Order: sequence, then structure tokens, then C-alpha cells
Amino acid sequence: MKIGVLSDTHGDLSAWQAAWDRVLHDCDLVIHCGDILYHGPKFVPGPDYNPRELAAALNQLPIPVLFVKGNADSEVDTLVIEAPIQSPYLLAQIEGTRILATHGHLQPLEDLLSLAAKWKVDWLLTGHLHVPGVQLADGVRHLNPGSTTYPLSQKPELCVPTCAYIEDDTAIVVDLDRCEPLDL
Repeated sequence: MKIGVLSDTHGDLSAWQAAWDRVLHDCDLVIHCGDILYHGPKFVPGPDYNPRELAAALNQLPIPVLFVKGNADSEVDTLVIEAPIQSPYLLAQIEGTRILATHGHLQPLEDLLSLAAKWKVDWLLTGHLHVPGVQLADGVRHLNPGSTTYPLSQKPELCVPTCAYIEDDTAIVVDLDRCEPLDL
């Protein structure tokens, strides 16, 4: 099974479309780690900010999408997104792989990794930081897919729009501008 993972689309339709066309279209399932439609006061929306059209695109997907609630998501989003937006935490077992997904804004990463280890989770998925990364800690693999819309890494090579996928117990983070895996 190929699981697509993204976060922090912040209502940008073209960023979502790039992620779908270049990475997610051949996944069996997508997990969105929050901040789906809105940008909050921190970011200035770009020319492709169109939360209504992004919601329509998400509603038309031919594969399941599991949404985690991020700090910029609200109850009103459930009026336009047909799939349920989960609580800030999603625990799922998919073909024997245990996944804990959260936006990452409510607890420090160390606490989330401890919880994931306690629950014998295979993958912890987070967003929020807008910085892609993959790490192994206490037997738990942690993936942050970065942001499709507002990359914030201090490293220029990582400050690009990204999303990721998990296949065969390996996470690949993809630079959406160059359509190439990042070397993490």
C-alpha cells in the first residue's frame, strides 16, 4: 500500500494540484496532517488561495483522504469538506501498520514520540512546522511532510514545497518544484 502524506495546504489550490499530480495521484490513501483550507494571520495568501475550490477538489478525489484538524482548521470547514475532519489526533492501523497522525501544535514532539512508542506505533505523522523531515526515535519513525504552500526551513535545499509518501516502510519526501525526492 502506498500512503500519501501532506500538510499545511492552507487553501492553495495550485499547491494541492501539484502535490496530487506529481505524487499523490497513484497513492491508495492520503493522510492530510492539518491546516487544510485557511492560512490564519501569520501568512499572506497567495494568488492561488481558493479554499472553496480546494474543498471541491478534495471532495472529488477517487481515493480516501483522512484529515487531521490543525491549528488553522475550524468547525466551519466541515461544511465544505465531505470527509470527516478528525480530532487533532488520528490513530489508525492500515494493513498492519499503526499510524498516529496529528498536526503537531498541541504537544512537543518529544511527548508525541513517547506516546507513539508507548502505543507501539510504527509511524508518527506531523505537520505544523512547514519543514520536512524523517527520523527514527525509540523505534518510531517520524515523518513531517513539510508544506505544499509555505515552506519555512532554514536550509535552502529544504525550503521548497513538499509532500511525501510511505511505501514498503520507507518515507519519501518529494520536492514539488523539481519532482524529485529530497535527500533527508
